Amino acid sequence: MTDSLTSSLSPVTMDRRGTVVVLTIDQPPVNGLGADLRAGLATMLDEIAADPTLTAVVLTGAGDGFSAGADVTQFNTPAATREPTLRSLVERLQAFHIPVVAAIHGYAFGGALELALGCHFRVASPDARLGLTETSLGLVPGAGGTQYLPRLIGVEAALDMIQFGWRVSAEDAYESGLLQAVYPENLLDEATRFAESVAARGQDPGFIARTDSIPTDFDFQVRRTMVRRRDRTATAQLAAIDCVEFATTEELPTGCDRERSVFDELVNSRESKAVRHLSFAERAAASLRGLPGTRLPTGAVGVIGAGTMGVGIAMAFADHGHAVLMHDASEDGLRRGISRIADTYAASVARGKLSQDELELRTARIRPVTSLDGLSGVDLVVEAVFEDMTVKTEVFAKLDAVCKPDAILATNTSRLDVTALARTTANPSRVIGLHFFSPANVMELLEVIPAADTSDVVLATCVAMATAIGKKPVTVGVCEGFVGNRMLTPYWSETWFLVEEGASPEQVDRAMKNFGMAMGPFAVADLAGLDINWAARKRLAPTRSPLVRYSQLADRVCERGRFGQKTGAGWFRYENGSRIPRADPVVDDIVDQVAHEAGIERAPIEDSEIVSRCILALVNEGAKILGDGIVARSGDIDVVYVNGYGFPAAYGGPMFWAEQEGLRSVLEQIRALHEQFGEHWRPAQLLVECVEQGHETFDIREMS
Repeated sequence: MTDSLTSSLSPVTMDRRGTVVVLTIDQPPVNGLGADLRAGLATMLDEIAADPTLTAVVLTGAGDGFSAGADVTQFNTPAATREPTLRSLVERLQAFHIPVVAAIHGYAFGGALELALGCHFRVASPDARLGLTETSLGLVPGAGGTQYLPRLIGVEAALDMIQFGWRVSAEDAYESGLLQAVYPENLLDEATRFAESVAARGQDPGFIARTDSIPTDFDFQVRRTMVRRRDRTATAQLAAIDCVEFATTEELPTGCDRERSVFDELVNSRESKAVRHLSFAERAAASLRGLPGTRLPTGAVGVIGAGTMGVGIAMAFADHGHAVLMHDASEDGLRRGISRIADTYAASVARGKLSQDELELRTARIRPVTSLDGLSGVDLVVEAVFEDMTVKTEVFAKLDAVCKPDAILATNTSRLDVTALARTTANPSRVIGLHFFSPANVMELLEVIPAADTSDVVLATCVAMATAIGKKPVTVGVCEGFVGNRMLTPYWSETWFLVEEGASPEQVDRAMKNFGMAMGPFAVADLAGLDINWAARKRLAPTRSPLVRYSQLADRVCERGRFGQKTGAGWFRYENGSRIPRADPVVDDIVDQVAHEAGIERAPIEDSEIVSRCILALVNEGAKILGDGIVARSGDIDVVYVNGYGFPAAYGGPMFWAEQEGLRSVLEQIRALHEQFGEHWRPAQLLVECVEQGHETFDIREMS
């Protein structure tokens, strides 16, 4: 029997169960701990403190989970520091006069887990996942998480959770001591009984967090060195290590003060703002707002092409429970593809990333079919054959005849005209582009390209499906190269111009990696294969303007049969199957010859100029893409470039980088390059309009 004590309109409700009171956080959609909710919780605690008949408190969440944490939309606003702050609530719970039990279901992330750490006990349902996820936003916990958690579960386990933002299962949390119990059923009833039992035992000092520092022999410096080697822009991870170390040298109040100082510094940093921008951009890109609620089935998937891309696509679906039929025109190629899948899964087992049972499950989901007729019952077909319009058209003609009428036909093209391909079929409304990135079972980005005739139901189905298989979908319009490869064209061109003028491929790669790119542009080209881009350049040659500068450099490299790693040589040479790029005198000779023919006198170039010209080339093309309506938001471009092309997340993507630099400054730099180098640097019209109208962001359509 319970007594409801509060209005359903409050963000926190209170129900009395005998002498135990249940507080429920109820702020849809994810129970974010914003200023209003914090105030509501404080008011409830005041009421409880004034009632001497109450013996314990259970704190839980309504809906799908306990809480997703702080309301990040309030960061850098007065609401973020309005009393009561999250830290003051955590401290109040910790000092509360009667036991407080957190009952967690679904999720407790970031500030929500800090709130639970303030409670004296924590119990959960088996589906719960818990984590201090702030580093994924370029932050550290700011309400005591780095101080309470090590005192509860130990330094190393706590640091792993905090530094990497790990989300642990209820089972793992129980084994570590983070949870005191896991209840398979009736969580709230069981939590109430748990609260009654601890209250009956009387005030137990054991449930108060220790306030002294924690002795440890953990080597924090080794951990810092590992982080710096892996990612020199990982400021938040390094700060997390510092904060956990405070728990070993400071008493609890001082450690919390120092943690908060670090949080305040990071929340105003460019890196944190960039990472938060990306988080919002990814959410917006995956949104189905404005699309119909109807979804087509996608449980059974066909993949055509058993090469590197086809293998990765098949695994991406099988990894998430889909039944996959794989076809290749060559039976030998099909056997090699299936063998490669088995080898990849076996390697994951050997590294401890996959269990043998899971390997067998995933392998069993992928079956080879030697005839396209075998795909007659699938819900979705993804074509991943050679990047040639004639070849793809032939495949789609066969699929049109074989597949059931409501099956979705998808092409994995990276740059071809999806609308033209769709219109070779009897029903263009069911055709769509799904541009996976290699290796497709690992890379998270997926460009979703609706053709002119693609139905909204097909689009909605594919965006939802992408999220379900762990991808970050971005819907893009039809144009040469879509977003990623269209922007890559001027980026790569600029690297060739820089080399013609005096830089070397290794200098350009080094400069861009020092900026933060995951790989240098020349190493990326060698990895992707120079022949694919060469074929595209030859196909587009008749449309090339004579007024726009063109470098013969990449063509000359390809004419020598140097296509990158797969041929042992491209921009670099690769010895005995090695993936390590080495400078090659042959390329130096090609560069000298091309520069001489172009009348260019080569001279040294500073790394700063290399970085500036390469990034500005991306920004200018990105502004053209946005102006052409190929994407809905500038953030879509940032999601593509960070998740698919190695742009550093610490800068938020090329468009966010430009906004932080200042669009006026960016335009001035591009205009100077236009004057110096000619037509290929003509500023994007959208960029000009933004500056002339005084806007600080590219998304002026959303503002109007």
